[in-house]
Amino acid sequence: MAAMKPRTGDGPMEAEREGRVIVLRVPLEGGGRLVVSINDDEATEMRDVLTRVVG
Repeated sequence: MAAMKPRTGDGPMEAEREGRVIVLRVPLEGGGRLVVSINDDEATEMRDVLTRVVG
């Protein structure tokens, strides 16, 4: 039987290129991670949207 490990959201936000896509891993409150696979155009659009919000 595999060991049961608690899922935590602790840890850094990560982004890395895997082939033709960028994989973004975001820690979540309550544990686990949101994993999103986006292409270059989507990453550029995300950057622009976040820049408008953050400044």
